[in-house]
Amino acid sequence: MSFLRNSSLLIPSLLIALGLAVGGFFISQTLFKAKVALNTAEVKGLAERRVKADRANWKIGYSVGGKTQSEIPSLYQKAEEIQARIIALLEEEGFSKEEIFAAPVDYSYREFRNENQLIVDQNHYLRGEIQVETEQVQAVSPARSRVNKLIAEGINITNRAPSYSFTGLNEIKPEMLREATKNARIAANEFASNAEVEVGGIRSARQGGFIIRDAGEEHGDSRKIEKDVRVVTTITFSLTE
Repeated sequence: MSFLRNSSLLIPSLLIALGLAVGGFFISQTLFKAKVALNTAEVKGLAERRVKADRANWKIGYSVGGKTQSEIPSLYQKAEEIQARIIALLEEEGFSKEEIFAAPVDYSYREFRNENQLIVDQNHYLRGEIQVETEQVQAVSPARSRVNKLIAEGINITNRAPSYSFTGLNEIKPEMLREATKNARIAANEFASNAEVEVGGIRSARQGGFIIRDAGEEHGDSRKIEKDVRVVTTITFSLTE
Protein backbone atom coordinates (compact mmCIF):
# COMPACT_ATOMS: atom_id res chain seq x y z
CA MET A 1 0.00 0.00 0.00
CA SER A 2 2.87 2.33 0.87
CA PHE A 3 4.54 1.58 -2.47
CA LEU A 4 1.35 2.35 -4.40
CA ARG A 5 0.85 5.54 -2.45
CA ASN A 6 4.41 6.67 -3.18
CA SER A 7 4.02 5.78 -6.84
CA SER A 8 0.86 7.81 -7.11
CA LEU A 9 2.70 10.80 -5.70
CA LEU A 10 5.76 10.27 -7.88
CA ILE A 11 4.01 10.68 -11.23
CA PRO A 12 2.46 14.13 -10.46
CA SER A 13 5.79 15.23 -9.05
CA LEU A 14 7.55 14.23 -12.26
CA LEU A 15 4.95 16.07 -14.33
CA ILE A 16 5.34 19.19 -12.22
CA ALA A 17 9.11 19.01 -12.49
CA LEU A 18 8.88 18.54 -16.26
CA GLY A 19 6.47 21.46 -16.54
CA LEU A 20 8.80 23.68 -14.55
CA ALA A 21 11.74 22.65 -16.71
CA VAL A 22 9.88 23.32 -19.95
CA GLY A 23 8.49 26.58 -18.60
CA GLY A 24 11.94 27.60 -17.48
CA PHE A 25 13.29 26.87 -20.97
CA PHE A 26 10.71 29.08 -22.64
CA ILE A 27 11.22 31.82 -20.05
CA SER A 28 14.96 31.71 -20.63
CA GLN A 29 14.41 31.82 -24.39
CA THR A 30 12.09 34.80 -23.98
CA LEU A 31 14.61 36.62 -21.82
CA PHE A 32 17.35 35.82 -24.33
CA LYS A 33 15.33 37.14 -27.26
CA ALA A 34 14.38 40.22 -25.29
CA LYS A 35 18.02 40.83 -24.53
CA VAL A 36 18.93 40.49 -28.20
CA ALA A 37 16.12 42.85 -29.15
CA LEU A 38 17.37 45.41 -26.64
CA ASN A 39 20.88 45.30 -28.11
CA THR A 40 19.81 47.42 -31.09
CA ALA A 41 19.45 51.08 -31.95
CA GLU A 42 16.83 52.35 -34.40
CA VAL A 43 17.81 55.70 -35.90
CA LYS A 44 16.77 57.88 -38.83
CA GLY A 45 19.09 59.22 -41.50
CA LEU A 46 18.28 62.33 -43.54
CA ALA A 47 19.62 63.39 -46.93
CA GLU A 48 18.69 66.59 -48.80
CA ARG A 49 19.61 68.10 -52.15
CA ARG A 50 18.91 71.48 -53.78
CA VAL A 51 18.29 70.90 -57.49
CA LYS A 52 16.95 72.84 -60.46
CA ALA A 53 13.87 71.92 -62.47
CA ASP A 54 14.72 70.38 -65.84
CA ARG A 55 11.29 70.66 -67.48
CA ALA A 56 8.73 73.43 -67.86
CA ASN A 57 5.12 73.32 -69.00
CA TRP A 58 3.53 76.63 -69.98
CA LYS A 59 0.10 77.35 -71.48
CA ILE A 60 -1.08 80.47 -73.30
CA GLY A 61 -4.77 80.99 -73.93
CA TYR A 62 -6.27 83.47 -76.38
CA SER A 63 -9.78 84.37 -77.47
CA VAL A 64 -11.80 86.56 -79.86
CA GLY A 65 -15.49 87.40 -79.68
CA GLY A 66 -18.32 88.92 -81.63
CA LYS A 67 -22.02 89.72 -81.31
CA THR A 68 -23.47 88.07 -84.42
CA GLN A 69 -23.16 84.68 -86.05
CA SER A 70 -22.17 86.30 -89.30
CA GLU A 71 -18.89 87.39 -87.67
CA ILE A 72 -17.73 83.83 -87.06
CA PRO A 73 -15.70 83.47 -90.31
CA SER A 74 -13.78 86.68 -89.63
CA LEU A 75 -13.37 85.72 -85.94
CA TYR A 76 -11.88 82.41 -86.99
CA GLN A 77 -9.42 84.13 -89.30
CA LYS A 78 -8.44 86.50 -86.51
CA ALA A 79 -7.95 83.59 -84.10
CA GLU A 80 -5.62 81.90 -86.59
CA GLU A 81 -3.63 85.12 -86.97
CA ILE A 82 -3.21 85.41 -83.20
CA GLN A 83 -2.12 81.79 -82.99
CA ALA A 84 0.47 82.31 -85.72
CA ARG A 85 1.68 85.51 -84.03
CA ILE A 86 2.23 83.77 -80.69
CA ILE A 87 3.97 80.78 -82.28
CA ALA A 88 6.30 83.09 -84.24
CA LEU A 89 7.16 84.94 -81.03
CA LEU A 90 7.93 81.68 -79.23
CA GLU A 91 10.19 80.53 -82.06
CA GLU A 92 12.00 83.88 -81.89
CA GLU A 93 12.62 83.14 -78.20
CA GLY A 94 14.37 79.91 -79.15
CA PHE A 95 11.64 77.30 -78.73
CA SER A 96 11.50 74.67 -81.44
CA LYS A 97 8.40 73.49 -83.31
CA GLU A 98 8.64 70.20 -81.38
CA GLU A 99 8.25 72.12 -78.11
CA ILE A 100 5.16 74.09 -79.20
CA PHE A 101 1.70 72.50 -79.35
CA ALA A 102 -1.32 74.39 -80.73
CA ALA A 103 -4.73 73.03 -79.72
CA PRO A 104 -7.69 73.31 -82.14
CA VAL A 105 -9.73 76.50 -81.84
CA ASP A 106 -12.90 75.98 -79.80
CA TYR A 107 -16.22 77.74 -80.48
CA SER A 108 -18.78 78.69 -77.82
CA TYR A 109 -22.02 80.68 -77.86
CA ARG A 110 -24.03 82.47 -75.21
CA GLU A 111 -27.39 84.19 -75.53
CA PHE A 112 -29.40 86.35 -73.16
CA ARG A 113 -33.22 86.50 -73.14
CA ASN A 114 -35.70 88.85 -71.52
CA GLU A 115 -38.77 87.89 -69.48
CA ASN A 116 -40.61 87.18 -72.75
CA GLN A 117 -37.86 84.74 -73.81
CA LEU A 118 -36.77 87.04 -76.63
CA ILE A 119 -33.05 87.19 -77.41
CA VAL A 120 -31.72 90.59 -76.36
CA ASP A 121 -28.00 89.88 -76.65
CA GLN A 122 -25.63 87.18 -77.80
CA ASN A 123 -21.92 86.48 -77.75
CA HIS A 124 -19.88 84.24 -80.02
CA TYR A 125 -16.41 83.18 -78.84
CA LEU A 126 -13.48 81.42 -80.43
CA ARG A 127 -10.83 80.25 -77.98
CA GLY A 128 -7.48 78.60 -78.53
CA GLU A 129 -4.54 77.44 -76.47
CA ILE A 130 -0.85 77.02 -77.13
CA GLN A 131 1.26 74.83 -74.89
CA VAL A 132 5.03 74.92 -74.51
CA GLU A 133 6.74 71.87 -73.05
CA THR A 134 10.47 72.35 -72.88
CA GLU A 135 13.73 71.59 -71.13
CA GLN A 136 14.78 75.23 -71.71
CA VAL A 137 13.54 76.16 -68.26
CA GLN A 138 15.36 79.47 -68.01
CA ALA A 139 13.91 80.68 -71.34
CA VAL A 140 10.31 80.61 -70.15
CA SER A 141 10.28 83.75 -67.98
CA PRO A 142 11.61 86.20 -70.63
CA ALA A 143 9.28 84.66 -73.22
CA ARG A 144 6.31 85.20 -70.92
CA SER A 145 7.21 88.89 -70.66
CA ARG A 146 7.18 89.22 -74.44
CA VAL A 147 3.83 87.45 -74.73
CA ASN A 148 2.32 89.84 -72.19
CA LYS A 149 3.18 92.78 -74.46
CA LEU A 150 0.63 91.47 -76.96
CA ILE A 151 -2.07 92.54 -74.50
CA ALA A 152 -1.13 96.17 -75.23
CA GLU A 153 -2.05 95.50 -78.84
CA GLY A 154 -5.60 94.60 -77.86
CA ILE A 155 -5.12 90.82 -78.03
CA ASN A 156 -7.05 88.93 -75.37
CA ILE A 157 -4.45 86.59 -73.87
CA THR A 158 -4.35 84.43 -70.75
CA ASN A 159 -0.68 83.98 -69.88
CA ARG A 160 -0.86 81.12 -67.39
CA ALA A 161 1.85 80.52 -64.79
CA PRO A 162 4.24 77.77 -65.91
CA SER A 163 4.80 74.61 -63.90
CA TYR A 164 8.36 73.45 -63.30
CA SER A 165 9.30 69.84 -62.59
CA PHE A 166 12.42 67.85 -61.80
CA THR A 167 12.71 64.54 -63.63
CA GLY A 168 16.25 63.49 -62.67
CA LEU A 169 15.38 61.81 -59.38
CA ASN A 170 16.68 58.38 -60.42
CA GLU A 171 20.11 59.87 -61.08
CA ILE A 172 20.55 61.20 -57.53
CA LYS A 173 18.72 58.45 -55.61
CA PRO A 174 21.73 56.13 -55.00
CA GLU A 175 23.98 58.91 -53.69
CA MET A 176 21.24 60.30 -51.45
CA LEU A 177 20.49 56.86 -49.99
CA ARG A 178 24.20 56.37 -49.23
CA GLU A 179 24.28 59.74 -47.51
CA ALA A 180 21.13 58.99 -45.49
CA THR A 181 22.61 55.66 -44.37
CA LYS A 182 25.88 57.37 -43.42
CA ASN A 183 24.01 59.98 -41.38
CA ALA A 184 22.01 57.23 -39.67
CA ARG A 185 25.24 55.51 -38.61
CA ILE A 186 26.58 58.78 -37.23
CA ALA A 187 23.45 59.09 -35.10
CA ALA A 188 23.80 55.46 -33.98
CA ASN A 189 27.46 56.02 -33.03
CA GLU A 190 26.43 58.98 -30.88
CA PHE A 191 23.80 56.86 -29.16
CA ALA A 192 26.26 53.98 -28.66
CA SER A 193 28.92 56.29 -27.26
CA ASN A 194 26.56 57.53 -24.57
CA ALA A 195 25.62 53.94 -23.74
CA GLU A 196 29.28 52.79 -23.79
CA VAL A 197 28.65 50.16 -26.48
CA GLU A 198 29.76 49.66 -30.09
CA VAL A 199 27.69 49.87 -33.27
CA GLY A 200 27.63 46.68 -35.30
CA GLY A 201 25.98 45.79 -38.60
CA ILE A 202 22.59 46.76 -39.97
CA ARG A 203 19.76 44.56 -38.69
CA SER A 204 17.03 46.13 -40.85
CA ALA A 205 16.42 49.20 -42.99
CA ARG A 206 13.34 51.00 -44.25
CA GLN A 207 13.47 53.65 -46.95
CA GLY A 208 11.02 56.51 -46.81
CA GLY A 209 9.63 58.06 -49.97
CA PHE A 210 11.52 60.77 -51.81
CA ILE A 211 9.83 64.15 -51.45
CA ILE A 212 10.29 67.03 -53.92
CA ARG A 213 9.17 70.50 -52.88
CA ASP A 214 9.66 74.01 -54.21
CA ALA A 215 12.74 75.46 -52.54
CA GLY A 216 11.91 76.86 -49.11
CA GLU A 217 8.28 75.70 -49.25
CA GLU A 218 6.41 73.17 -47.14
CA HIS A 219 3.83 72.48 -49.84
CA GLY A 220 3.80 72.57 -53.63
CA ASP A 221 6.33 71.37 -56.14
CA SER A 222 5.61 73.17 -59.42
CA ARG A 223 5.91 76.96 -58.99
CA LYS A 224 9.68 77.40 -58.58
CA ILE A 225 12.64 76.36 -60.67
CA GLU A 226 14.70 75.49 -57.58
CA LYS A 227 13.58 72.36 -55.74
CA ASP A 228 14.46 70.63 -52.47
CA VAL A 229 14.69 66.84 -52.60
CA ARG A 230 14.50 64.96 -49.29
CA VAL A 231 14.56 61.34 -48.13
CA VAL A 232 14.56 59.79 -44.65
CA THR A 233 15.69 56.22 -43.95
CA THR A 234 15.00 54.26 -40.76
CA ILE A 235 17.82 51.83 -39.90
CA THR A 236 18.22 49.41 -37.01
CA PHE A 237 21.87 48.71 -36.01
CA SER A 238 23.15 45.94 -33.77
CA LEU A 239 24.93 47.05 -30.59
CA THR A 240 27.82 45.14 -29.02
CA GLU A 241 29.65 45.67 -25.75
